[in-house]
Amino acid sequence: MAWVTDPQVWMALVTLSALEIVLGIDNIIFISIQASKLPLQQQEKARLVGLGLAMFIRIALLFSLTWLMGLTAPLFTVLGSEISGRDLILICGGLFLIWKSTMEIHEKLEGEEEISASRVGATFGAVLVQILLLDIVFSLDSIITALGMASQLAVMVAAVVIAVGFMMLFSGTISTFVEKHPTIKMLALSFLLLIGVALIGDGLDMHIPKGYIYFAMAFSVMVEMLNLKLGRSKPVRLHQPHLEHTKGN
Repeated sequence: MAWVTDPQVWMALVTLSALEIVLGIDNIIFISIQASKLPLQQQEKARLVGLGLAMFIRIALLFSLTWLMGLTAPLFTVLGSEISGRDLILICGGLFLIWKSTMEIHEKLEGEEEISASRVGATFGAVLVQILLLDIVFSLDSIITALGMASQLAVMVAAVVIAVGFMMLFSGTISTFVEKHPTIKMLALSFLLLIGVALIGDGLDMHIPKGYIYFAMAFSVMVEMLNLKLGRSKPVRLHQPHLEHTKGN
């Protein structure tokens, strides 16, 4: 336990926690958008369960370091690029994220506003399944970062718990803000498209520096904040088929 009094360990914990929070922003965006499909009284529960699943998956991966490192072993070669288990997960996750984001954009702008009651009944379970699948992909990115920055397992677990706790605290605020401003929601979905492309690139060994991605996202949000502050026009109304139909039940 000598590491507990080591200031370098505490510095690693603070730095890693901050990075885990930054890396978790895309996770919050996805969970918030998925949860917004549910009736209002179920949205907070879905967000908390989704983030809880993310924390459980990340801690489980940390305690399975041998298996995790085995995912980097090449399985086969495609066009001169060696593909490992980790690469397959990232590629499939990226494709899923691009597909899901495109479908969400279409639904919000051109989708029908009438759906059957049976579809509403299955929504909560379907939302959790989709959140779980993307939690696995986002967790890989998070855990790989943790492995590169800290050597003590306890530090990595503590950083994950701190980051998820922070995300749980502010996920409701972020979700409400995204729902209130249609352009922010479209920006968030475009960010998920960008992250999907980055995941596929990582899976194919065409690494895109994360700093470029997060700078582009931050700059876009800053520009939109100025637009919201200066704008006078009435925002467009995005389609909300799930919520409108549910309110009548």
